[in-house]
Amino acid sequence: MNDSKLTLPIMTALGAVYFFWGTTYLAMKFAIETLPPFLMLGIRFTTAGAMMFAWKWSRGEVDTTWRQWRGAAIVGALMLLGGTGGVAWSEQQIPSNIAAILIATVPLWIALIRWIALRHDRPGLVATIGLLLGFAGIILLVRSTSTSDATTQGHAIGLVVLMFAAFLWATGSLVSRVVNLPDSPALAISMQMLTGGLLCLIAGMAMGEGAQVHLEAISLKSVAALGYLVIFGSIVGFSSYIWLLKKTDPALASSYAYVNPVVAITLGWMLAGERLNAGSLLAAGVILLAVVLIVRGTARPAAAKEIKPGPE
Repeated sequence: MNDSKLTLPIMTALGAVYFFWGTTYLAMKFAIETLPPFLMLGIRFTTAGAMMFAWKWSRGEVDTTWRQWRGAAIVGALMLLGGTGGVAWSEQQIPSNIAAILIATVPLWIALIRWIALRHDRPGLVATIGLLLGFAGIILLVRSTSTSDATTQGHAIGLVVLMFAAFLWATGSLVSRVVNLPDSPALAISMQMLTGGLLCLIAGMAMGEGAQVHLEAISLKSVAALGYLVIFGSIVGFSSYIWLLKKTDPALASSYAYVNPVVAITLGWMLAGERLNAGSLLAAGVILLAVVLIVRGTARPAAAKEIKPGPE
């Protein structure tokens, strides 16, 4: 049963998602400097998934069905191939801080999907104010970003892809609550990463990324960033997020999207020389206030059986 209270495990998992996923935007930017995006993600997720699956296998806790693998593949396709894949591809044209800002629309998508498409869980007043305030903070962040960042080639296409990626991630987050998956969160997560990673590899090869790989040109920074993404972005961050989706309300679990831009902008300023101006600081304060309102105003989650999946 889902828990609407902020217990220590839930706060710990939220902290992990808030921080580590905030760092992944810059890490992906470093990784794709010498690695093509979808093949990089394929290696990231299949490696992390294989490590977790092997751990469960060694404990004799692997007992899966075809329906569970199908459910894992659906979630992996939506969240990892579509969501994270869209972010990685877009970061070829767009700075990491802009990517983090636009992915912060995930809670808005989740609220709209639950209210309009699923026809339940209308946001309460406090949560609605938090969502609107968070959106206002996102706009302020976009407006305060250096205009030179917005003039790169392919910027408009990158923005569209990022918005679609946010929608796919939000959809996958809700679908993960209703598809047939193993009871063990770790096993379910490993299956989602294995299938999502394989789909990323297939997509990368289909897009001709294989020809872009030159081993002698791969930098140590890209390899280190990939290793960081495997451990902290996937095993720690993704596991914490999926666990939160099972234990608490999706709006609370997705509130990371309002904190991640603050982490991403700060790291971009410290490690990549990205500008952090007064407008960005003000927007960060607005976003953090929005998170507080969303946490306090989150409605008690509906039972998973009340959320009906779409047509088979």
